[in-house]
Formats: sequence, structure tokens, C-alpha cells
Amino acid sequence: MLPSPYPARRNRAVQTIQALHIPEALLRIQTVSAVTGMSESTIRRRVAAGQFPAPVKDGLRCRRWVAAKVANWLRAKGAQ
Repeated sequence: MLPSPYPARRNRAVQTIQALHIPEALLRIQTVSAVTGMSESTIRRRVAAGQFPAPVKDGLRCRRWVAAKVANWLRAKGAQ
């Protein structure tokens, strides 16, 4: 078996849910999923349907969610 030409992704930075307390923080989808309890596909489906805050562009292929918008969505969801 030939070695892979791609480097191993072992040391990926992990974002904690404490980032939700910083209003300007840009959250990764894994963090949004952990905070909301929804899967990544459900989050993307709800964004497309206008039922969840849309992410902002943070590069050519990178999308992040603003922590304040996610927190506001959670508050509104809890008030229902």
C-alpha cells in the first residue's frame, strides 16, 4: 500500500461551546451542532428554509455562524 500524499489531519483545533458567550465569535458548524443539538444536515436544511440564522462567509470555502445570532435563535426557541 502506498502512503497517502495528503497530510494526516490529527491536530485540528477544537472550538468549545464557551465561544457562544462571545457575541462576535464565529462558530464552526460542529460547535453550532453541539449547542443546538441538531445535526449538520438539519442546520443546513433549516438555513435553506429560513428557519435558522444564515452563516457568514469567512473565506472562499468557509462559512461560520455569528455567536450572537445563534444565541438569539436559542433564546427565541426557548421562549416558545
